Amino acid sequence: MKKAFHLSVLTLLFVSPQTEQVWTANIDQIRHAARMIPGKAPLRINVLKFAESRRTKNFSVKGAPNEPSVQARTVFQVVYGDGYVMVDSGMDQQVHNFFGRGVVEPYDAESARQVERAVRGARAILVTHEHGDHVAGVIRSPFANELASKTILTRDQVQTLLTNPQMPEIKLTPEAAARYNVVDYEKYLPFGPGVVLIKAPGHTPGSQMIYVVLASGKEYLLIGDTAWHMDGVRNIKGKDAPWIQENENALMAQLNWLNGLYKTEKNLFIIASHDDEQRTDLIKRGILGNKLE
Repeated sequence: MKKAFHLSVLTLLFVSPQTEQVWTANIDQIRHAARMIPGKAPLRINVLKFAESRRTKNFSVKGAPNEPSVQARTVFQVVYGDGYVMVDSGMDQQVHNFFGRGVVEPYDAESARQVERAVRGARAILVTHEHGDHVAGVIRSPFANELASKTILTRDQVQTLLTNPQMPEIKLTPEAAARYNVVDYEKYLPFGPGVVLIKAPGHTPGSQMIYVVLASGKEYLLIGDTAWHMDGVRNIKGKDAPWIQENENALMAQLNWLNGLYKTEKNLFIIASHDDEQRTDLIKRGILGNKLE
């Protein structure tokens, strides 16, 4: 597995430049890319919720009812036979308080410690995008230097964290940024056996989706914050939160693509990071494990 991660750096040359003005993706090309790096495919994916934000659903899905809704704060763990990769890195209490906007919201300190231990034990750490609840765990950790050496950030993610971070707490200095493994790719990046990064700017400039196919053949698409709730995918509806700035054209193209996959690909599980209802259902069905290893 370690060799596979080393080889993935070389695959930057694999991708041809993207010339389309409108965001597009092709699931067959992504599946092909997932087979490019030799090695045993991952065995399972785990999820852990360590905090939550209380919102009304209409913030997450435009036009949805003004009814209570929970946004789960989560991390994912892609488990191989000889190690694992973390997707997103959690956040500390101070960064979580930023999202409460003056309201104290649930934060599970023990689960946050489990996230910290899992991140430290990972072979590699991927970040879906550069917002605090996804990246703070590798920036503000007491072990930040140790974690940086195995964290992969995209060029766009680093640029945002240097020049326009979501909050001052996650701003990177040029010296700190130099410690991370920074990649730049046009469309898809084979990362390891069964894992492909998919460039998907829209929610943030550095947003990406992560495709995973297990040894069992089950497929997963971790979409980060492309949608906050799966109803956004099911109904092709964006968010309606006044505090966010997104590229709506790119996001609508992504939601249309995801909606098509949702309707036709029954072995592919599209997972939104913050959908607490979906998280609970997938754990109950055995699609996701409910603890970190």
